[in-house]
Amino acid sequence: MTGGSRTPRSAGSCLCGAVRFELTAPLRPAVACHCAQCRKTSGHHAVFTAVPLEALVLTEQQGLRWFRSSEQAERGFCGACGSNLFWKRDGSGRLSVAAGNLEQPTGTRLAGHIFTAYKGDYYGLEDGLPSFPEDDGGKLDGDSGTRQA
Repeated sequence: MTGGSRTPRSAGSCLCGAVRFELTAPLRPAVACHCAQCRKTSGHHAVFTAVPLEALVLTEQQGLRWFRSSEQAERGFCGACGSNLFWKRDGSGRLSVAAGNLEQPTGTRLAGHIFTAYKGDYYGLEDGLPSFPEDDGGKLDGDSGTRQA
């Protein structure tokens, strides 16, 4: 996940710059996840795009920390400023990237909402996009199988 000479398609960073990265593959449409973990790590729901794991090129990783958030996944964040950066399911070969950390223009759009059964009670979902009470089974991005974030 470090180095490489592939041409970046997207770039991003944490708030303080202790983690900077480039993505060398096209971004999946963005998906808003309303699960309790995403709400607790972001303070609201979290919006992620995704790329193949090998498309991540870390250009600065001094602050990168990983937290095992469940038996099957871990979350990457900046240990200095706390920015929520990545979500990775074990063995999936894909990396979810928090869309808010990408430099604009991102070239992606919000495709829908997942885990809406767990959304906060203080907001509604009135954007008309597809919503799923649990995982969407890849319907929002064309993948098969389950994913979170």
